[in-house]
Amino acid sequence: MPRSEKDKMLAGELYDAGDEELVRERNHARNLLFAFNHASPAELETRQAILRQLVLAKGKFYIEAPFHCDYGYNIQVGENFYANFGCIMLNVNRISIGDNALLAPNVQIYTAAHPVDPAERLTGREYARPISIGNNVWIGGGVIICPGVTIGDNVTIGAGSVVTRDIPDSVLAAGNPCRVIRSV
Repeated sequence: MPRSEKDKMLAGELYDAGDEELVRERNHARNLLFAFNHASPAELETRQAILRQLVLAKGKFYIEAPFHCDYGYNIQVGENFYANFGCIMLNVNRISIGDNALLAPNVQIYTAAHPVDPAERLTGREYARPISIGNNVWIGGGVIICPGVTIGDNVTIGAGSVVTRDIPDSVLAAGNPCRVIRSV
């Protein structure tokens, strides 16, 4: 029996994003995001209920509107997670974030990628790599985290950084490309 496009997507293989099941799931997430992003700030319980349909959360967490993601179900956050305004999570593959993680405004986390070879890219197929962010991490404003990256525990990523490679535990890292500045 052939594997579904969703199975291929979650396995990090080339897949067709135009697959009917995937389009339906993205549209479901977009409808939830529309409701979340357009709810009044006074509707805190409504907003949290919508987020709990999108994000798997270990405990208490909060995400400011606007928030955007592809599917939602591939996002797992730990206790005391906070994402400030304008967060984008292209969660074609798993995004796992630990406890006590803070995202400043306009952080972008991308699991999705396209083939570098133009002929392969023209097929319309794409792929994704999981991203893991540890415990006690602060991601500065405007940071971009690229597919397949792991960020360790007790890390601070400086504002405006582009994280293209893994970052070890207990460091301050910054830049484009992001690199370790010093231990903390």
